[in-house]
Amino acid sequence: MATQLLKSITKKTHFPSITITRPKTTSSQYVASRARDPTFEKLMDSYKNLLKVISIQDLILANPKNAVVSLPFLSKLSQKLHLNRGAASFLRKYPHIFLISHDPKTAQILCRLTPSALQIARQESEAINDDLPIVVDRLVRLLTMSVSKTLPLRALFKVWREMGLPDDFEDSVIAKNSRLFRVFDNAQEPGTHLVKLVGCNNGVFKSSCFSSAVEKWRVEECCKEGVDGEEIKFSFRHGYPPGMRLSKVFKAKVREWQRLPCVGPYDKMSMSELKKISDNGCVMALEKRAVGIVHEFLSLTVEKTVEVEKISHFRKWFGIEFNIRDLFLDHPGIFYLSTKGKRHTVFLREAYERGYLVCLNPVYDARRKLLDLVRFGRRGLVNGGSKLRDEEGTELLVENNDSN
Repeated sequence: MATQLLKSITKKTHFPSITITRPKTTSSQYVASRARDPTFEKLMDSYKNLLKVISIQDLILANPKNAVVSLPFLSKLSQKLHLNRGAASFLRKYPHIFLISHDPKTAQILCRLTPSALQIARQESEAINDDLPIVVDRLVRLLTMSVSKTLPLRALFKVWREMGLPDDFEDSVIAKNSRLFRVFDNAQEPGTHLVKLVGCNNGVFKSSCFSSAVEKWRVEECCKEGVDGEEIKFSFRHGYPPGMRLSKVFKAKVREWQRLPCVGPYDKMSMSELKKISDNGCVMALEKRAVGIVHEFLSLTVEKTVEVEKISHFRKWFGIEFNIRDLFLDHPGIFYLSTKGKRHTVFLREAYERGYLVCLNPVYDARRKLLDLVRFGRRGLVNGGSKLRDEEGTELLVENNDSN
């Protein structure tokens, strides 16, 4: 399939300009000019605080035998954790997640998780461990999309949570599946390691057996009555932010782009083949291949979302020569980019409906419960939650700042 597409693509020496016309502005202006989607922006309002909660939760759970951290310790990390008003103020906002107590032995104020938050953390961990076969498949697919079937270990550490990997995945997933994965030193960067997929060489599996999320959608669409299979053959599902103006020229360009042949994310492609496509001036074919890869990357994540900075670590390994962020901005019908929380976060549009995942999974269910606690804030507390209380109900005075 990939070979036939490659031949058909390289036969043409020129492709018409059928992508979205990018305005002649700076990169920051291009980001600022994007069409906003209120649903995703509202989700990110809570999500940006959830990320801070998770950072503190990880610190608390780092020592299973004594799952506590001191308030002075968190205060020292306030800037790194982006707690603008300080650790005490942030903890005060989420008493359904954090418990504050005074340790008479050390005379320190300690922070631990509430029973509800602790139960959610355990539920997530159990869901990941129960889905280890899916986790292995997910990692195999990531490596299969790499041109060299190799990825930096540090890049995987960047997205271990997004991919639903156990926090000890290097031992529990990679080392325990030596028939599939091999870790070795990176000769180009001393002190770093690479993970290589070896299962395709010893017959454990064939990459051709994988179907991408968009390919499955195309099959489902083609089975519907009245749908033209030729129109769907290379298409991606589109949906735009409310109120976004879609001109006739824009719609025509999208229709042409949808018909453009493309190589799938799991189709075997060498760097020489990619260079051949580029040398023939088929930039749009490479661009659509890149869209397919990042679409599949997002489809593999637990919550169908990831920070742009994190996915950028995979760009050259996937053979993508385009700016990842601009790729998302160029296709607002497929992706949504949010800049809330001083970070660029991309969502797969088709995976969400009214701020919730369409296809749920156990890990997402647990994380959504934690997000609900974040949204719950201080509701249901004595005196409107003006003070923190420890397990015995003793009031703990903290500064009265609400914004973080």
